[in-house]
Amino acid sequence: MKKILFFASFFLAASAAFADEPILNEPAVPADSLASMTPAEAKPAFSLATLAQKFDPTVKFGGYIIGQFTANDTKGADTHTNFNLRLIRLYLNGYAFQDFYYRLQMEVNGQPGVDKGPRVIDAFIEWQKFDELRVKLGEFKRSFGFENPMAPLTVGHGAYSQATTKFLFNDRCGAHATGGRDVGIQLQGDFFPAADGHKWLHYQVGLFNGQGINHSDKDHHKDLIGGIWVSPVKNLRIGAFGWDGRYTNENYNAENAKHQRQVKRVRWGTGVDYEADWVCRAEYYSSVGGVVTDVTKPNRSDAWYATVGVPVTKGLKIYGKWDCYRDNKEWNSLRQVFGVTANYWMGKNFLLQAGYNFISDRASADHYQNTIDLQVAARF
Repeated sequence: MKKILFFASFFLAASAAFADEPILNEPAVPADSLASMTPAEAKPAFSLATLAQKFDPTVKFGGYIIGQFTANDTKGADTHTNFNLRLIRLYLNGYAFQDFYYRLQMEVNGQPGVDKGPRVIDAFIEWQKFDELRVKLGEFKRSFGFENPMAPLTVGHGAYSQATTKFLFNDRCGAHATGGRDVGIQLQGDFFPAADGHKWLHYQVGLFNGQGINHSDKDHHKDLIGGIWVSPVKNLRIGAFGWDGRYTNENYNAENAKHQRQVKRVRWGTGVDYEADWVCRAEYYSSVGGVVTDVTKPNRSDAWYATVGVPVTKGLKIYGKWDCYRDNKEWNSLRQVFGVTANYWMGKNFLLQAGYNFISDRASADHYQNTIDLQVAARF
């Protein structure tokens, strides 16, 4: 009987300590008496309800679909015309505890397999309490270049530049397709607000595994990637980027004479970007590092591009580009793409895109090629 009374008394005392409202008909503390209390006495007791109130998560669901038709006259190609479901992306994002932003993005098109088909491409949390210091942790875009972080619908062409695809998406070093992403942590921030609200200075620096999305680290080295830019006027950025990293061959075969266990990736870039009704964007990237699948490949390469977007009528903008890549940083390996693309937005969420590219490739047996690219995109 004494044990029963003891536990009953303990239960009532614990309930009183953690309840949000008074129990046993005891009067609540009058509001006017709080002023005379010490901070410790006035602080409300911890409760799951209080924690949930502070959590206060917001959730937004969305996605987009891009369908594509391409035609080319490339000699020896498997086909000269192709219908393609280029991208299907689904995402959710939002805020929790006011200052924590989170994002999860899935790619759901393509046949299942290693590094293709349905898979996670973004999964991160970012603490955003201060404009001068934000901390991002998870899987996200590498902090290199102006074009890489852009969404496919805002680049202006049917595809990214060779600079972005060769050094970030389908890396020339022999890495698996990453979409410009990796797993790591990044610090970034903005300083010196101008009268019109834009910030004069931005920095970003991150440590990454170096193996790309959905892959763990395979060596004792982390890739250090960062950038800094100034914005003298609104919508204009002038910046520089650096990358000190390595890539380890996850399919290394010691019996294959062409295979390398590991290659370095030392890269730098610079660029200018103006994004408004008119668009003007140009970047140059330089890379030092070989190819894990072929030891005979050159160790140095570079790429550059320039694109201009001109508004024509409401919803219609015409983009032109000059896009270059040199696999051995010599002119005999120059591959140039001269392109023009029309973008027509039918409202905010429906895009029609038509593009033509003339390709001059000195390293290919088919020196001159023509391609036509038609795309339709819908987002929700």
